[in-house]
Amino acid sequence: MMNVNEALQTRRSCRAFKPDPVDRDTLLAVLNDALRTPSWANSQPWEIFVAGGEVLKEINRAYLENSQNHISASPDIPRPKSWPTSINARAKELISGISLAAGEAAKQFGELNQKFFYAPAVIYLCMDKSLTAWSMFDLGALSQSIMLAAAERGLATMPAVTLVGYPEVLRSRLNIPGNLSIVFGIAIGYEDEQHPINKFKSARRPVSDVATIKGIE
Repeated sequence: MMNVNEALQTRRSCRAFKPDPVDRDTLLAVLNDALRTPSWANSQPWEIFVAGGEVLKEINRAYLENSQNHISASPDIPRPKSWPTSINARAKELISGISLAAGEAAKQFGELNQKFFYAPAVIYLCMDKSLTAWSMFDLGALSQSIMLAAAERGLATMPAVTLVGYPEVLRSRLNIPGNLSIVFGIAIGYEDEQHPINKFKSARRPVSDVATIKGIE
């Protein structure tokens, strides 16, 4: 059985999935484990919606139609107006790293995003619109729990803001009520290990650059 360290070390963002479906029981097992995630005052602020099969295909077709009609994506949680210089530099390194690792396949990066990475299912995380950044933190913790629980079961994941670009489409197809913000999406399925785009593995900042520790020897 995979331990937590192994799951943390092996989990990575999968940019191309096999078409093989993930069965309902496996998805429920992943979510059931992830629901052990802690939350502020035990608020458990998350509401989860999962799309797969024909429903997900309908959602993707609607996204593609919006894109072709030049309708701008407008997620419930907006992008930042600007990125700090250091973060912007790492984002640029991501694109150049994919190009270097994947070669010509890197040109498919945009298409794969638009096609939901060909994932057989997407998990959408929502919370009440009245909640604040404290609850957003809880949903971030839940996201990591989902991805680690998936890794233990041999599943790959891809967290991506593009999956929630058109919230009105998701509301109509998944019956998501208007009082909920659609915060994030996680594509889930089995990695296409033969696709060149998956050769890329992003580097992580060393702990010495990130953590400041004082008073502990």
